[in-house]
Amino acid sequence: MSNQAQFVQQAQQYMDTIFRLAFSCLKNRTDADDVTQIVLLRLYQNNKPFVNDSHLKHWLIRVTLNECKKHWRSLWRRTEDLDTYINTLTFEDGQYRDLLQAILELDRKYRVVIYLHYYEGYTIEEMAKLLHLPAGTVGTRLARARSRLKTNLSEEENL
Repeated sequence: MSNQAQFVQQAQQYMDTIFRLAFSCLKNRTDADDVTQIVLLRLYQNNKPFVNDSHLKHWLIRVTLNECKKHWRSLWRRTEDLDTYINTLTFEDGQYRDLLQAILELDRKYRVVIYLHYYEGYTIEEMAKLLHLPAGTVGTRLARARSRLKTNLSEEENL
C-alpha cells in the first residue's frame, strides 16, 4: 500500500475520534475542525512508522490533546453555544441528548477522562500514560466526573 493510500485509510478511520476528542476539549465545532485538520496534517507529514494501530491511535490522541492545549492558550479562543450545537444533532433517545449536554458542562479535565474511558475504551492505567498523569489522579478524576454527572442528571430529572 502506498503512503498516500495508507494515509487516506488512517485519516478515514480516525477522523471521527480526533474530532470528538477535540470537541470535548474545546466545546466549539469550528475549533475542533481546525484541530482535526492540524492533527491529520501532522499525520501526513509524519515519517516515523507506527508499530501497530494501537500505537497510531495513542499518538493521534496525544497530538490532539496537545493541539487542544495550544488552542486554549491562544488569544483568539472562542466558544459556541452548546444548546445550538446539540440541537443540530439527532438522537435515538432524548436521554442521550441530556447525557451529552451534562458531559459537555463538566470541566475539561473531567470531560477528557469520560471521553477516553467510555467512548474510546481506555483503562485508567492507559489514560494515565496518555495524559502523563499518575493513575490515582486519573482514577480520581473519573470518579469525580461520574459523581458530578450523576448529580447533574438527577437534578435535571427532579426539575
